[in-house]
Amino acid sequence: MAANEAVDDVLETVAAVAPDVRAGLPGRRLTEAGVENPSGETVTAADVHADELFFEALGAVDGVVEFASEEREAVVDVTNAAGDAGATLSVAIDPLDGSSNLESNNAMGTIVGIADEPLPAAGADLIAAAYILYGPITTMTVAREGTVTTYVIDGGEMQAVEEDVTLPEDPVVYGFGGRVPDWPDAFHDYAREVETELKLRYGGAMVGDVNQVLSYGGIFAYPALSSAPNGKLRLQFEGAPIAKIIEAAGGASSDGEQSLLAVEPTDLHQRVPVHVGNEAYVERLENALAQ
Repeated sequence: MAANEAVDDVLETVAAVAPDVRAGLPGRRLTEAGVENPSGETVTAADVHADELFFEALGAVDGVVEFASEEREAVVDVTNAAGDAGATLSVAIDPLDGSSNLESNNAMGTIVGIADEPLPAAGADLIAAAYILYGPITTMTVAREGTVTTYVIDGGEMQAVEEDVTLPEDPVVYGFGGRVPDWPDAFHDYAREVETELKLRYGGAMVGDVNQVLSYGGIFAYPALSSAPNGKLRLQFEGAPIAKIIEAAGGASSDGEQSLLAVEPTDLHQRVPVHVGNEAYVERLENALAQ
């Protein structure tokens, strides 16, 4: 199986599982699983359910050799028939981004990174990335071969609705995570400037917040914090795949000093400050943090 065909299969499988993830949310709305994930966060029953669905489906895709999830401690070997062309893909997934929004019935999503290198893989090694947004409509945004396409997922099938997606040139929105008293002074000063120029849009699920930026232009950030110098978001499961999408759409990403795609992973659950959006705003951010 050629690598391109294997990537097709991965993306189609993710789309096919999405309706089942969404359908499983109501009955798991307020239920905790009674465990913590490897990052020390409380896991909901919905997190566990989504993780199991994606693991079972993606682990059966020919050409996929590794599966990693935000909910699992280590990479799982799921080696399947690679075919004559020797497609060997590694898939890293955040099965249910923003699951804390279940209680308030707000947006959630799924984030996927596909690499042709062993995990943890650098963002530069991602050959495709995608996120699903469980909003009023279930959509899937995919970065592949330098372009971004948005699909509607209907009955588990992908239907392209917008090709060659790019960030608007006139930014409109911003969303910054973390408690304001926990922001470093340099980021706090930068945020005070941005809030005079853009509209606040922050919903507590990275997928939803990034989708606002991709739709309207602007910047999303979950910066380094006084209490968490490395930030909160995971490089492998959130930072690198989202950076792949935003950069393919003509935007920029940064850990505060360099593109998130250039950050070398040292651990599967490594955290990293995440800043993504229109290039001018990301450049201003890096300049502000460097002072």
